[in-house]
Amino acid sequence: MDRPVTETRSVCCYCGTGCGVIVQAAGDRIVGVRGDPDHPANFGKLCSKGNTLHLAAVRTGRATVPLLRESRTVLPAPTSWDNALEVAAERFAAIIQEHGPDAVAFYVSGQLLTEDYYVFNKLARALVGTNNIDSNSRLCMSSAVAAYKATLGSDAVPCSYEDIELADLMLIAGSNMAYAHPVVFRRIEAAREKNPDLKLIVVDPRRTDTAAAASLHLAIAPGSDALLYSAMLHVLLWEGLTDNAFIAAHTSGFNALRTRLAELTPGAVAAACGLKPEEIVTAARMFGAAQAPLSFWCQGLNQSIHGTSNGAALIHLHLATGKIGQPGMGPFSLTGQPNAMGGRETGTMANLLPGHRDIANPADRAELAALWGIPALPERPGKTAVELFDALAEGSIKAVWIACTNPAQSLPDLNKVRTALTRAEFVVVQDAWGDTETAAYADLLLPAATWGEKDGTVTNSERRISRVRAAVPPPGEARADWRIARDFALKLAPKVGAGETALFSFASPADVYAEYVKTTAGRDLDIGGLSHDMLDRIGPVQWPVVDGKGTERLYTDPATLRAKFVPIDTGLTAEAPDARHPFRLLTGRLRDQWHGMSRTGRVPRLYSHEPEPRIQVHPSDLHRRGWHEGQLMRVKSRRGEVVLPVAASEEVRPGQAFVAMHWGGRSLAQDGVNALTLPAFDPVSKQPELKHAALRIEPAELPWRMTVLRSPGLAADAHETVLAWREQLAPLLAGFDHAVLTLDGRERPLVALRVATAEPLPAARVEQIARLLDMPEDACLAYRDPARNVIKRARIEDERLTGILLAGEDQASNWLRAALRDGVPIDALRRWLFAPRAEPPVAAAAPRKVICNCLDVSENEIRRAIAAGADLGALQDKLKCGTACGSCVPEIRRMLSGSGMAV
Repeated sequence: MDRPVTETRSVCCYCGTGCGVIVQAAGDRIVGVRGDPDHPANFGKLCSKGNTLHLAAVRTGRATVPLLRESRTVLPAPTSWDNALEVAAERFAAIIQEHGPDAVAFYVSGQLLTEDYYVFNKLARALVGTNNIDSNSRLCMSSAVAAYKATLGSDAVPCSYEDIELADLMLIAGSNMAYAHPVVFRRIEAAREKNPDLKLIVVDPRRTDTAAAASLHLAIAPGSDALLYSAMLHVLLWEGLTDNAFIAAHTSGFNALRTRLAELTPGAVAAACGLKPEEIVTAARMFGAAQAPLSFWCQGLNQSIHGTSNGAALIHLHLATGKIGQPGMGPFSLTGQPNAMGGRETGTMANLLPGHRDIANPADRAELAALWGIPALPERPGKTAVELFDALAEGSIKAVWIACTNPAQSLPDLNKVRTALTRAEFVVVQDAWGDTETAAYADLLLPAATWGEKDGTVTNSERRISRVRAAVPPPGEARADWRIARDFALKLAPKVGAGETALFSFASPADVYAEYVKTTAGRDLDIGGLSHDMLDRIGPVQWPVVDGKGTERLYTDPATLRAKFVPIDTGLTAEAPDARHPFRLLTGRLRDQWHGMSRTGRVPRLYSHEPEPRIQVHPSDLHRRGWHEGQLMRVKSRRGEVVLPVAASEEVRPGQAFVAMHWGGRSLAQDGVNALTLPAFDPVSKQPELKHAALRIEPAELPWRMTVLRSPGLAADAHETVLAWREQLAPLLAGFDHAVLTLDGRERPLVALRVATAEPLPAARVEQIARLLDMPEDACLAYRDPARNVIKRARIEDERLTGILLAGEDQASNWLRAALRDGVPIDALRRWLFAPRAEPPVAAAAPRKVICNCLDVSENEIRRAIAAGADLGALQDKLKCGTACGSCVPEIRRMLSGSGMAV
């Protein structure tokens, strides 16, 4: 009997766009998702990641019971919640009593709900007495926070998404929005279709899909952002395009900045920016002539050793022209995580307190202490993300509690991070997933609820607060994050002398929220009258909330603005290329993956657009050095190395190299790109420069190759089965010189393992892998050539290929992957299965890159239709590509533009 399907309104758990979703559930399983047409952040639209949220709601890999490691020489074992929290409280209390409260720390996440954040913050500051609580938002948004506070006096995004339709110029800086915030970019595309005069400037070192859509693309040299905006401001001043009355009435510090700007002419900075002087002048004139300029920025500006200055220099353009606070205009920082904004509001960062208060402000500390009913708050500044793990490595911090984040994949200089986690006396990892890179270091792993199982609130990029609602219960013994933090606090309190405290008498997330909103009363983000019940009645709302109504824009009355022009650091990158490391690393996102792939990495079809990790360089670098497409390269920085195949790309300039941020130790034999990045950070925001590093790239001599592909075919549990196979293979990766472990497929999902080594693997090692994937020799077609160290096997079920192992020679791996994924009948393939043949024997087995993930439309299909004369409309009518989520439309436009067809 089919279980009835229920529907629950909630919010997507990926980027900070804050898209509303309708979650469909049957019993205790999520079975579908669609966009909420009534949610003002997306009006029913979702990207390729949001559209597949239900496919990521799997059980394989979930943490479902507390796991305690008695010592680091043994494997963790299941334990009760009571014992787990008792042990954690005893260990934390002992360290606090011996070394003081600053010997422990909490590292939390922009993916927590506001209620989760608040309880953790209160736990650290009011009970433990430390400011050592920071968030992974430090890695993405802290420079934007610092820039807003420095220039506008408050961490408050003044704009709304609806300004997109009202702007006459948009400037996108340091963001491949088409990939990172696709729903927002679709709104920009729609606005430009309605208004052909709407101009778009994109500032990015790479020629991304976002940049390809621009009226003007400024392909700046890495790290030169602040120089560029300062030179643009110079032009605005020189050509009389500033609003001097606005500057005089509503800002300060302009004259001091103006003196510095005198020498920052377009001619003086053009070479450092990698631009022509006239390009800078053109951009400045476009901005100055606009009646309603709207600027967006993200990690390209923030992840820099002068990220605060980058953001401030961009905000200066709005202040100098008076273009802020009115419809269609203003500086708009895009948030990278679903509730990074909520973490800023609740003050869950080392330098902040709830309600946009500052640790460094005695009055703010006293006010919050009074609200919490405690004598005082700790004064000593807390350790920020990089500092926190440095302190773990050095031993001044002894214990760390990590919640809903994966620092062993996401922090820079991962060799140092691993050292820190190894040296720590006690590591607690609180996560929904038990197989992350960080979970391997846990002395205590606590199973947490995740998206679809949690109840609370989040705040998106435009200050809009939305309700998150549970559609299903969490599996096993997993619990809500706020509850775990509360229960730990109740265990810890008597052990640190707090007795039976009333600080944590929360019975529900609604109780937590009710207390939190009191901390905002009278502040710039005042939501003092808001509650879960009210949000359920009125729907998503933008803070501040006055008389039950939200606020679309800030500073609509210029008299409320007391802005500052601030000194700008116009340095470049922390690490410059040299003779030994001549390439500049650029990092960024893929369209269909998110962060460390702990969620998107469980959805096979999300690999189809970018199946495997690679390093992209300009074709001229490939040709000049005699490298070839797909060749394995050792990619080295001064901190670490990773082996990746090289690919030619016109998106980067000569001397630059791009590696996506997502791949880590669960996909590679090495750590991924953060083995290469450096921990240098902005002195104000403490945000590390994750975007840039100097690289050496050289061929990796790894002649022995193996490819293993395995699919359960059309089995009902096929998805969970391939995840289980991957989970079994992942621990083997570190033993290879090079290995890539990925997923693929739709109706026939598969797991794919590629290996390259300097010497052939022993036959017993190959057999181990075959048996893990249920491919014993007696169940397969088999071929052996011991003299050449070649072993090949093919598993055939229901007249379809369901497994292939090619050890020692794997030329046919790409077309065999396509044949296995697409269920090509075995009769067409049988005689070719073990042939050393790179070309597919039948057209149905031809490898294909998928452009439209929603409808499985390949690049070759689109190119054939374009060659036959199709424009975008015809492509959408005939192939349906770009008619579902639309994330592929920017790439299709680039293909049309490259062909000379009308876009």
